[in-house]
Amino acid sequence: MLYDADFLLRLQQGLQELLPVWDVSPNADLVLLTISENATFRIVDSGAERDLIVRVHRPDYHTESEILSELDWINALSMDGIVATPKPVAARDGRLLHAFSDGETIRHAVAFEFMSGKEPDAGSDLVKWYRTLGEINARLHAHSREWSRPKHFVRKTWNFDRIVGENAYWGDWRAALGLTPEGMTILERTYTLLEAQTDAYGYGADRFGLVHCDMRAANLLVDGERLGVIDFDDCGICWFAYDFAAAISFIEHEPNVPDLMAAWLDGYRRVARFEAEHEKALPMLIMLRRMQLTAWIASHSETPTAQSLGPSYTDGTVMLAERYLGAIA
Repeated sequence: MLYDADFLLRLQQGLQELLPVWDVSPNADLVLLTISENATFRIVDSGAERDLIVRVHRPDYHTESEILSELDWINALSMDGIVATPKPVAARDGRLLHAFSDGETIRHAVAFEFMSGKEPDAGSDLVKWYRTLGEINARLHAHSREWSRPKHFVRKTWNFDRIVGENAYWGDWRAALGLTPEGMTILERTYTLLEAQTDAYGYGADRFGLVHCDMRAANLLVDGERLGVIDFDDCGICWFAYDFAAAISFIEHEPNVPDLMAAWLDGYRRVARFEAEHEKALPMLIMLRRMQLTAWIASHSETPTAQSLGPSYTDGTVMLAERYLGAIA
């Protein structure tokens, strides 16, 4: 298990030794915020008036070039005023990417500005914020299409094969926690259908490009009337419409999803066109994302998110798949 208590302690100790590169005291307050693909810490050094978020990358996931490419896009989005997002913070030597040993392997670390706010929830009018998110997505997608990427730019491609296929980055959905033989049969049928549907939808430049790929509520920060977007760690080459599927990660089964979708589409279309063909593809991409996350839970079972969902999420995936197959029939 990657993120057990002993390992997290070693990770914290290694990170504390690295802090001076950002002009932060090794004795600064260091708080673990989240464990997901990566471990994210908040560093507060009141003496130096530094308040940073440091992301410690999971080993063997992104290369150095991929991480630096993500930071290139974040900086471009910030410079062009496309979205409110924390900027990467350079170290004393000017570099954005640093590394330390966790006792067993080398871990990459990136510092970001602290951004205020809290995750939007039902009490903060989710429909309102998903309308704003649609506007943000429209601007971000326009920027993605027009931005001249640096020559060294490289990010993962999230096509069918890499999302749920034989070479899926997040593991095999067939290893889903608590998956029954009956559930396996339903998901196999769904998998075959989605493979054919995504192939028919295609990968043309009008629908497939650089996207955030993880704008779920946990990666949004509301402060007053500002909606900030964080964590571009999964940004890559995928369907533009997949940004909505990712935005409802882990809540695909909730009854308010149609309202969130309508709000997102309304917000998007206030800024840019969103063709009916792409709107029609949304249920397909939502089902695809749900199967991807079902695999992620199995392959990241040590994370709090996976532990809180467990086999019940698999049961929900089977239920949604059965409904999806019924709607297509």
